Amino acid sequence: MTRIGLVVNPVAGLGGRVGLGGTDGPDRPRVALSLGARPQAGARAAAALGELAARAGESARDGLLVVTAAGRLGADSVAAAGLADRIVYAAGAGRDTTAADTAAAVRAVVAEGVDLLLFAGGDGTARDVLGALGDVRCPVLGVPTGVKMHSAVFAVGPRAAGEVAAAWLGRTGGVRLRDAEVMDRDEDALDQGSVTSRLHGWLPVPDVPVRVQQRKTGSTAVSPEAVGGIAAEVAERVGEGLLVLGPGSTTRAVAAALGADISLTGVDALALRPGRPPRVVARDAREDTLLALGPARIALSPIGGQGFLLGRGNQQISPRVLRAAGGREHLLVLCTEAKLAALGGRPLLLDTGDDALDAELSGHLPVITGRRRTSLYRLAM
Repeated sequence: MTRIGLVVNPVAGLGGRVGLGGTDGPDRPRVALSLGARPQAGARAAAALGELAARAGESARDGLLVVTAAGRLGADSVAAAGLADRIVYAAGAGRDTTAADTAAAVRAVVAEGVDLLLFAGGDGTARDVLGALGDVRCPVLGVPTGVKMHSAVFAVGPRAAGEVAAAWLGRTGGVRLRDAEVMDRDEDALDQGSVTSRLHGWLPVPDVPVRVQQRKTGSTAVSPEAVGGIAAEVAERVGEGLLVLGPGSTTRAVAAALGADISLTGVDALALRPGRPPRVVARDAREDTLLALGPARIALSPIGGQGFLLGRGNQQISPRVLRAAGGREHLLVLCTEAKLAALGGRPLLLDTGDDALDAELSGHLPVITGRRRTSLYRLAM
C-alpha cells in the first residue's frame, strides 16, 4: 500500500480571527478559545486528504493508508476524509496537546516508512517537524492552518496540498524534491518595527510551482513618493467613511501618510474625514469587532515574496467580514510597482477558508500603485 503520514496541530491558527497573531506558547490556545475562536486545523487537513483521494482515483484510494496519531492529532481528519488509517501515537488522555506531542507523533509516523509526511499547522509546527526529523530525510508538505506561515514548506491552500501530494505519490509530471526554508517571524526585528523572518533550516518538499508557496521576504523601505500617491488615491476613493487596513509595512506607511499611527501586524480601522486627520476607531481588531463596525472599505497589501493577499496573517478579515463589506467591490489592493514586479507574474493568492468566496474574489482586480495609477493584476486561489 501507499503510505502517507499525517500529523495535525489542532490549535494551529486559533489566534487568527481573534487577533492574537498566533498560538505559540502554552496559554494562547486557551485565551483564543475564551475569545470565541473555533479550531480550523482538522477540517483543513481533511480537505487536503479529500483532494488527494479525489485525484488518486478509486483504485489508488483503496491502496492508500494514512499513518497518523489518534484523535485531533490526525485520525479525526482521516475519518472525515473517508480514508483508512493506522494510528501509531496517542497523546495522554485528559490534557491539551503540546509541541512535544507533535514531535513524538512525527517520529512515530516517519518510523513506519511513509512516502510523504503531511503536517497541518503554521511556522511553529514546521519548526517542531524540523526538530523531530533531525537527520532523517523524509518528503514533507505543510497544510497551511496557522496564522503567519512565512515558511516555504506549505502548499498555497489545503486543496493545493492534496493536489501536490497526489502528484508526488503518483510520480506524475516529473515532480522532484527541493529543500525549502523553514522560517518564523523574527520577534527582535518586530520590536524594531520590521516584519522579517528568521531561517531555522530546510525540509525536502515536492517542487510544484505555484501550488507550493514561496518564503516570505523581509519588509523593505517604501519610498515616500509611492506611499503618498497611494494614500491620496485611497483617501479619494473612500471619501468620508470607514477604512479597514490589513497588516504590513505598506499599509502602515499609507496610514502614516494619511495622518494615523496603526499597528504593524494587526488589523486596524480608520474613520476618514476629508480635510481632517483620520481617527483610529479600532486597533488590533478581532473579527467580531470588524463585524460590529458596519460597512467599510478594506485595504490590503500582499505579503512580499509570497503574494498572499488574504489568509496569511489577516484572518480577522474573515469571509463574514468580507461579505459584510460587499466583497471585491469594496476591496482596495495596495502595492508599490516594485513589490508587484518582484512577484514575477505570479498571481496574488487567496486562502480565506471559504472556497466559494475565493472563487468570487478571483480574477483580475485593479491594484493601486500610486496617485491615479493602477495595475490590473490577477487574484487566484
